[in-house]
Amino acid sequence: MSKNNKDIKCSFCGSGKQDTLMLIAGLDAHICDKCVAQANQILAEELNVRKNKTDSSVTLLKPVEIKDHLDKYVIGQDQAKKVLSVAVYNHYKRLGQKIEKDEVEIEKSNIIMVGETGTGKTLLAKTIAKVLNVPFCICDATVLTEAGYVGEDVESILTRLLQAADYDVAAAERGIVYIDEVDKIARKSDNPSITRDVSGEGVQQALLKILEGTLVNVPPQGGRKHPDQKMIAVNTSNILFIAGGAFDGIEKKIANRLRTQTVGYKFDNNSVEVDLKNLYKYITPQDLKAFGLIPELIGRLPVITHLNPLDRATLLSILTEPRNSLTKQYQKLFEYEGVKLEFDSEVLEFIVDKAMEFMLGARGLRSICEAIMIDAMYETPSGKSTKELYITLDYARDKFEKSDIKKLKVA
Repeated sequence: MSKNNKDIKCSFCGSGKQDTLMLIAGLDAHICDKCVAQANQILAEELNVRKNKTDSSVTLLKPVEIKDHLDKYVIGQDQAKKVLSVAVYNHYKRLGQKIEKDEVEIEKSNIIMVGETGTGKTLLAKTIAKVLNVPFCICDATVLTEAGYVGEDVESILTRLLQAADYDVAAAERGIVYIDEVDKIARKSDNPSITRDVSGEGVQQALLKILEGTLVNVPPQGGRKHPDQKMIAVNTSNILFIAGGAFDGIEKKIANRLRTQTVGYKFDNNSVEVDLKNLYKYITPQDLKAFGLIPELIGRLPVITHLNPLDRATLLSILTEPRNSLTKQYQKLFEYEGVKLEFDSEVLEFIVDKAMEFMLGARGLRSICEAIMIDAMYETPSGKSTKELYITLDYARDKFEKSDIKKLKVA
C-alpha cells in the first residue's frame, strides 16, 4: 500500500511535501530541494579546500631553494642534489598541469641514485621529505618478494604511502616514494635456473607497471595479516619514484666498459683520462643491466645520478658543519646534563683518519665517536657535577685503543 502524499516527508530534514518546492524520491527515502542545495554547498566547500591544498603543494619551492635546504644537512653531492631538486620541482609542475586537447603532456621522470655505502643516499631522501607538501615515504626493497611468496608484496610500498597521506587517496596519488636498497633485487645470474628468483627478477617484474603508472588495488593494512580487508584503488601515474642503492661491485662493470682496470693503467692510451677513484660518475644504463637490473625496469627509471665517494675533507665537514652534525648532536646530549662539551681540532682529525681506514663512509664516523664518548656518556649523568668537558687527542686515542672497534680496520 503506497503512502499518502501528505505522509511523505524529507528523510533528512523531515519537511512534508507541501512545505517543499520539490521532493525527490529514492529507494525507501526522499530528499527535498533545500537539503539538496545544502549538500551541494558542503560538497563545493570540501572540493575547494582540497584544491587549495593541491595548489599550495604545486608552488612550494624552486629547485635552488630545495637545494639550499639540502645543503644545510648534506655535505657535498651537488650533482645529486641538483637532480633531485629539479625532479621534485618538475613533479610539482606536472601535478599542476591541466591537460587540454593537443597539449604536450609532461611525463614523470623517476630517478635512480647510485653510490657507495655511507655517501648519503638515504639521508638525501629523508632530508628532502622535510620540505615537501606531498606525502612522502621510504621503503626497503630487500623485504619485497614476488606475489604469493614469503615476504612483502610490491603493493606494500603503496600501503606505506597511503599511511603517510592519512589514507587520503587523492593526496597519495600525488606523492613521492623512495625505494631504498634497490640493488638487492638485482637478477642473481644471467643463466637460467630451475628455481624462481622470487626476491630478485620477480620483484623487478612486479615493479614495472607501478613505476610506469597503473591502477593498483592496495591493502590499506598490509596484505598478509588482514586478508579480508577492503582494497583501495590507487593510480600510480602521478607518483614520483626515487630508487637508491650501493650497487657494490658495479665499478668493475664500469671499468670493463671503459676498457680500464680498477687498479693499474688504461689499455687505450688515446682514450679520455679516467678517474679511477670515482668510477660511479661514468655509470650508464648499460652498467645497470650488466649488474642485474632488467632493461624494462631501467627504462622506467630514466634519470640516473651518482653520489661521489667521500674524501677526507668531506668527512671532516660532515663531522662539524651540517645542522645535525655529529659533534652538535653530542654537544646537545651533554647540554641536557648541564655540561658544555668541546672537541680539540686534533680529535676531529683523528676521527676522520680512522673513518678513512674503515672505508665505511659517513656511518664510520658515528661508530668511532661512540667508541670515544661511551665512557663519558656513561659516567656524566651520575658522576660529579662538571660544567665543562674537553676531549683531547690523548683521551680520544686512549678510549679508541681500549675499544673493540679498532679490530674492524680493513686489511
